[in-house]
Amino acid sequence: MRTRNLLVALLAISLLFAGVVSYYASSSPDGLEKVSEDHGIAGQAKDHDLDDSPLADYGVSGVDNPRLSTGLAGVAGVGVTFLAASGLVLLVRRRKAGRETEPTGTSTAETP
Repeated sequence: MRTRNLLVALLAISLLFAGVVSYYASSSPDGLEKVSEDHGIAGQAKDHDLDDSPLADYGVSGVDNPRLSTGLAGVAGVGVTFLAASGLVLLVRRRKAGRETEPTGTSTAETP
């Protein structure tokens, strides 16, 4: 039960940071973006195919409030990441449980 409580607490903290604190992140370019600007590479950039997607540019399209838009995009990102990680954990657990239930001494591969 302790692991579940820890996971719930981590998820809650992640949602808090994604939904509230992410709005206060720096709008200055990161290191890679700064270098590309300094060397003139950024001027050659083209729009991405998914530039008009609902979560493009760290916001939710159709939401006029920038704070709410950024927060919702962060919460959606945390949710998708949590679901993907949970799926991987369940998959690994199933495979591990399947291997433990195989009787010892039997093998599907033939030995020469």
